[in-house]
Amino acid sequence: METGFPQADAENDFLRLRRRQVLSRLAAWLRREPDDVSEILPFDEVVDALGRTGERRLPGIQIVDLESIVGSVDRTTDFDRWFRPRSQHTRERWERLARAQRRGETIPPVDLYRVGGLYFVRDGHHRVSVAHALGLRTIDAMVTEVTTRIDPNGIVHRGDLITKDLRRVFLDRVPLGPTQLASVEVRDPWSYAELSETVEAWGFRLMQSENRYLDRETVARRWWAEEFKPVVRMLRQAELIGTRSDTDAYLQLACQRYRLLRTHRWDDEVVERLRTAP
Repeated sequence: METGFPQADAENDFLRLRRRQVLSRLAAWLRREPDDVSEILPFDEVVDALGRTGERRLPGIQIVDLESIVGSVDRTTDFDRWFRPRSQHTRERWERLARAQRRGETIPPVDLYRVGGLYFVRDGHHRVSVAHALGLRTIDAMVTEVTTRIDPNGIVHRGDLITKDLRRVFLDRVPLGPTQLASVEVRDPWSYAELSETVEAWGFRLMQSENRYLDRETVARRWWAEEFKPVVRMLRQAELIGTRSDTDAYLQLACQRYRLLRTHRWDDEVVERLRTAP
């Protein structure tokens, strides 16, 4: 309930948000959720995992959905994922901004980084927090767009950065184009390292057979066109993929093929023996 007095209402806003933050932590502990569920995403870790390629300042003031602001540049310990204060030490500044907002005073836009559809606060953490407390849906912002090698789709929690980082390292070793890379997905992110070694070994044998050096881009492009896609097509026809992803099926059967048959070739005989192998 609002009292109509900005001072009292700002105090109540802060206390309500702090109470929600504490109860949320308690509920997460009782549910045994991972620690990163309520953590705000750290900007530097995100762009490092994705591979930063550039940035540009967007013109004018942007209207940003508050729900899309999920991270911070340097205040990851002061607020949780929903920008609820995690301690009392920000209270004075928080309530001062809340009073100004309730009085209708002009509030400067926040300063954000944008990575794909995710936003990270560069300056204005308290303003974002107050906007959440007042039930606002959007906020005015100055936005700098950051481009990355790997798209940020799928990042929800801090733990998701492991998958993105391993995928970026795979792309360093196997530099596929965007369309080709989109077809290469593994369920266990650690499989990217094994897949990298598989592609590099395939490229080494290719260079031996052609008696010439091939750069990583050429090896990646030819592996995808001459090995991965034809083999996946063959495995589908033989019904050897099942519920796995195309990449998981290729990788697992490629390893099994060499372990059982000591060969790197793919033909009907190899597929048939894999089908009947225990």
